[in-house]
Amino acid sequence: MSTASQKYDPPVNEGLDVIYRDEVILALNKPSGLLSVPGRGKDKQDSLVIRVQAEYPEALIVHRLDMATSGLMLMARNQDMQRQLSMLFEQRLIDKRYIAIVDGKLEQQSGEINLPIITDWPNRPRQKVDYENGKPALTIFKLIKYNPEQNITRIELKPQTGRTHQLRVHMQSLGHAILGDRLYATAEVQQKSTRLLLHAESLAFTHPATQDALNINSQAPF
Repeated sequence: MSTASQKYDPPVNEGLDVIYRDEVILALNKPSGLLSVPGRGKDKQDSLVIRVQAEYPEALIVHRLDMATSGLMLMARNQDMQRQLSMLFEQRLIDKRYIAIVDGKLEQQSGEINLPIITDWPNRPRQKVDYENGKPALTIFKLIKYNPEQNITRIELKPQTGRTHQLRVHMQSLGHAILGDRLYATAEVQQKSTRLLLHAESLAFTHPATQDALNINSQAPF
C-alpha cells in the first residue's frame, strides 16, 4: 500500500524539540510520522513547518525529510538565510549523516552505492533504480554493529546527493532494506519495527552569517 492511500496519523504535538537556535537559523528534531510540510487536503496540514511557525512565524523551510524519517531539519529565520542555506544544500556543502538499522548482514564494512534513481510513476510515491533515465545518486555507508541474534545491522549513511527516498532505495537495492520501511521492505522486514528506523543524526556546515563551523547532532531514538 502506498503512503498516499494511508490515513495520515501524525504524532501528538508535545512541543518543539529545538536542537539549535540563533538569530537566523533553527535546527529541529522532526519526529517520525510527521510531514515536513503540509500535504494535499485538510487532513494533511499538520506538519513540522506549521508547528514551528506557530512559535516562530518567520521560519522558512530549507529542505525536507520523508514523513517516516526522524531527525534534524534546518529552517531559516529570514529569506536571505533561506537562500544561503538552500545554496549550501544544492552545492553539497552540508555534510549529512544518518543512522539506520537494516535487515541482514552487510558483506562490506564500508563502501559506496552509486545507483541512479527516478520516480516509479505507476507506483508513486515509490522511487526506483533506473540506469537509463535515473538521476545520479551516491551514498556512502559504514557498518556500525551487526546483531546476529536478530540478523540486523546498524549502519551510518552519508548521502552525497539528495534524491527522494535515496537511502531507502539504495539499501533495498543491496538487499538490506531498512526496518519498518512500508514502501520498500518485504512484509517480514516491515514487521520488525513499528516505524522506519532511519534518523537524520548530524548536519555539519559553515554558518553563512558567522562563518563558524557548525556540527549539529540529534541522537537516534533507536
